[in-house]
Amino acid sequence: MPDTAEKQSNEVKNPALEKCLEVLKGAQTDSEQFAALLLVTKCAQAEELNNEMRRTIFDAVGFTFPNRLLFSSSVPDGCPSHLFRSLGVTLLACFCTDPALAVHPQVINKIPIFNETVNTPCQSGNKELVSMVEDAYQCLLGILASPQGAKNLISHGSLPCLCQAYLNRNHCWEKALQILTSLLTVLPTKCWKKSCTDLQLLLTRLSEEFSKEEGERKFQLVDLLPAFLPPLPVLLETSWGEECLKQLCKGLLKILSNKLSISQRDPALKLGACLANAYGSSWIIVENKVERSRFLALIVNLACVEVRMALEDPEPLTSRQSSITACYALVEMGIQACTKEEKRPVLGQEQKLQLIGVMQEACASIIHYLQQFGWEMQEDPFLLASIRLLGAWLAEETACLKLEVIKLLPYLVHYMRTCHQRSVICRNLPKEVSQVALLSCSWGTIWPGDAIRFLLPALCHLSAEEAPRKVLISEGVPVLLCDYFQQQWDVLFAEDEPEGMQSAAELSLQTCCGVFLNLVVTEPTLVGQESSFVLLLKHLMQCLPTLLTKEGHLVLVANFATLGLMMSRLLAENSVLHESNSQEFFKATIHFLSHSHVPSCQTDAGKPVIMLSESYAEAWEEISELWFLGVQAFSNCVHLLPWLSTLVLSSGWLQESLCLLDNVSPKSVDSDLVTALQGMLIELAQSNSLCRDVIRKKGGAEKANLYGMAALEQCLAELS
Repeated sequence: MPDTAEKQSNEVKNPALEKCLEVLKGAQTDSEQFAALLLVTKCAQAEELNNEMRRTIFDAVGFTFPNRLLFSSSVPDGCPSHLFRSLGVTLLACFCTDPALAVHPQVINKIPIFNETVNTPCQSGNKELVSMVEDAYQCLLGILASPQGAKNLISHGSLPCLCQAYLNRNHCWEKALQILTSLLTVLPTKCWKKSCTDLQLLLTRLSEEFSKEEGERKFQLVDLLPAFLPPLPVLLETSWGEECLKQLCKGLLKILSNKLSISQRDPALKLGACLANAYGSSWIIVENKVERSRFLALIVNLACVEVRMALEDPEPLTSRQSSITACYALVEMGIQACTKEEKRPVLGQEQKLQLIGVMQEACASIIHYLQQFGWEMQEDPFLLASIRLLGAWLAEETACLKLEVIKLLPYLVHYMRTCHQRSVICRNLPKEVSQVALLSCSWGTIWPGDAIRFLLPALCHLSAEEAPRKVLISEGVPVLLCDYFQQQWDVLFAEDEPEGMQSAAELSLQTCCGVFLNLVVTEPTLVGQESSFVLLLKHLMQCLPTLLTKEGHLVLVANFATLGLMMSRLLAENSVLHESNSQEFFKATIHFLSHSHVPSCQTDAGKPVIMLSESYAEAWEEISELWFLGVQAFSNCVHLLPWLSTLVLSSGWLQESLCLLDNVSPKSVDSDLVTALQGMLIELAQSNSLCRDVIRKKGGAEKANLYGMAALEQCLAELS
């Protein structure tokens, strides 16, 4: 029965067409074939043919005859010059609607002809030319639908021709825009690399049209514009790019300032979200500061309202997840605008307070949503987007919603652990599979997303407060972060990891150290009880010497060195500090602590002024607290680890520090540095007689008096 139905569906329903095909099959000469094909094209358009009829035509003529038609330079007297080409393109359009024929090399190598054809000037009254252009688009669309179609069109020069067809408003320019949108959606980087100038002109035109449109088409444009945005950071680094942003802002402001339906508003918010993801709030380029702050406040307010309405709605959210995710990006932009320090802030203080209030309400909705549905929606990527925004909010503000956040912490830890376990599985897949998952920006891949990375800054704040810290400890966060720490270290220097993944890994490692430092300082007893801290210290001892050999990682070195020293104070009796690699770790910490300050070329009272060495000066704002804490922790380790003072002596750090104090102007050495060095000198003098002798020989007592180191002066006097 099914075979009969299928047979019936493939039967020719056009008797005239059937007769033409019979004539075509029996044709003996070119003239007979040509006449038969003319009859075929009269009887049916390509889209009206079923697979059987297409195959019948193809079996009758193959590619040889269309090729001759396309490249023939002469036509019969009285016929239009494009007659043969028109018929050839029509035949290929017929073939291209068959997926098997659309990928044939004989079709692919005709792409330049199709490109040329779509830019054929034609008046609406010239039916033959109009039909040829439409058939050329049919061919391009058929090729585009094949697996390698986008690559084939790009490599055969379709991009500039399609851009030209749109810019010149040639016949079927809407289809040109349709194909361009598909190409840029599938292969954006390749498109911009291949045809940057053409796409620049196209985006400029689209932006202008978007800003000026008053009718329904502005909603069509706002829907497709995200696909035409160039790679970072082009729009903010070029004059034409800034002009595009002005036009996009103008068009968005028109849309968002009006009362709209959800279907009209969502695409506008998505376009704003694409720009916010790429440029923060810098993409908002309007006439003046007042308009800019108004626009920013408007779009963030609208996003917050959408988030609240969607998450508090009892109806399922599935159909609007992509729109709400876009709103999340806009809210995150608002958080950054309200919290980052700027010489000329976009928002005034009152605007910031108002926005913070509405963003807090949006984040409260997220917490409520996660409490309701989080446990049952573990696999839903929308949860990761929700948690990312919540993490961005908590990274800046933990005082508000504190009770709600503490109540949610067990779920957040569970979610982080689940994502981490799945990511470990993903990384263990064959490399070609896992890389695709890691690099994919679309939802629903096997890669679960790095929930820990999004929540780490929040964990850094929460671990400093007693109530949330207790929850984090009870939920096993130290063990989880220790495992994550090792994974991120592996990513950081893996040869085949993308650069973006490595940068994210380095930032995650720094923030991890911040969380662990909070735990070490506030919960010292836990460090001795929890085996994960011993494992962490082993990692640090292995990693720091390696890290020192790499350039450009001073902030991470500071974090590793200081955290390791702080833990060593508490684990001095543990066997981990008596293993062979522990000395290499302390040599590395000495290297970090001893290379920060040097004499400068400037002088004061005939002596050089002390200054930061070049690499430390660049990072000092980020590492100064860690450096001072590291010197203090190192000093505390000296009497706990008897061999450490000998290591200091052999490294030359003690001698170099004393020489530095001797050679520079005392007025140029700030009190914090004096205090830090005094603590180290006292510990070394008390712990090792050889160190004490060096301090004395280098004029330690005189320096103590000169720099106001009363405690060192007393120590040396008591030990004499």
